[in-house]
Amino acid sequence: MCLLVILGVTAEGKKEVVAVTDGLRESKASWLEILRDLRDRGPQEAPLLAIGDGAMGFWAALDEICPQTRHQRCWVHNAANEMVG
Repeated sequence: MCLLVILGVTAEGKKEVVAVTDGLRESKASWLEILRDLRDRGPQEAPLLAIGDGAMGFWAALDEICPQTRHQRCWVHNAANEMVG
């Protein structure tokens, strides 16, 4: 199990937690569940950009729910992987 978290950012730059749930090893099915719930209760338009830690399940689910949303890898995670690799 892991914790899946989605943060949003307002036009003023304020970060807000918009969804939190438990998931199974960051699987696509877990991300689909949280993204569908968010879509069904919230925004009328898909986000322009999603930033993530590189978990493949998130990107696959995002492509299914919001295919027009652009992907960006979190620069902190990207830098950490370069230092290890």
